[in-house]
Amino acid sequence: MIRILAALLACAAAAQADDLGFVTSQIAGRVSIVDLESGAVLAETPVGGAPAPVAYDPRRGRAFVISAETGRLSVMDEAGRVIRSKPLPEGAFGIALAPDGGLFVADWYKDRLTRLDAGLDPVWQVPTGRAPAGVASDGVLVATADRDDDQVSIRDARTGALRARVAVGKHPYALAFHDGRLWSTDVKGDTVSVIAPGTGRLLGQVPTGSHPYGIAFAGGRGFVTDQYAGTVTVFDPQSLDVLDRIETGDYPEGVAALPDGSGVVVAHWDSNTLVWIDAASLAVTRRIDLPDGPRAFGQFTGRQE
Repeated sequence: MIRILAALLACAAAAQADDLGFVTSQIAGRVSIVDLESGAVLAETPVGGAPAPVAYDPRRGRAFVISAETGRLSVMDEAGRVIRSKPLPEGAFGIALAPDGGLFVADWYKDRLTRLDAGLDPVWQVPTGRAPAGVASDGVLVATADRDDDQVSIRDARTGALRARVAVGKHPYALAFHDGRLWSTDVKGDTVSVIAPGTGRLLGQVPTGSHPYGIAFAGGRGFVTDQYAGTVTVFDPQSLDVLDRIETGDYPEGVAALPDGSGVVVAHWDSNTLVWIDAASLAVTRRIDLPDGPRAFGQFTGRQE
């Protein structure tokens, strides 16, 4: 009876929360659903196989999580219940939302990108460069970070047709579209590369701390997690000037914007924390504990609709 009551209370709290985060903890094998306004953990759901990549679709009330050890895709509702699962290839890793309610999924081992429709059935599949990691889409284009080829591939999101391959810094990992440009974190280059996606031209680079991993934008600023440095590099997306480096915790990885644009949240693999950073003051405003190995690789925040 106590467990049933606790589950009902968690579901009720999730229904009342507007801004949610789905934070994967790879070591603990759990996904934490966090109320981003209060910092409360509304639910913690066991997901086997080391959950790591995640994409939250608030328009449809679904979050998609991939287990890094098995490639299995879990579909969760906003109360944290797993409502569906689908086996994908073992190398499935990078994930991004497609405009029709489907998904783009990169296969790290087989060097390919697949588009799934809203029913999670394949629409097309195309080859990528070696070891595609992060995936990002603006609805018109979709890009993969081809880590072992030090390049970013840009394709038509509808057909999968190749538009461009762009040489970037060493070992690109995470990608993001922002303000008409495409951004990649270059893990072994200690840079963020800036690309004009329409032409495939490299526009410039931003120096970061050691081993940049994730990237997000809020309040007119860019935020990059520096894994080995334990910092977040903040930069101006227009001038590409570095504005600050903030010490946030041990081994920061996933980063995503708060839905109201006021700041970002950062998952820390070694500190086992989720940290809020205000975009205006660049101050850490909140810190909560999470299960072991929070990674949250992907777009893990959003506002319920």
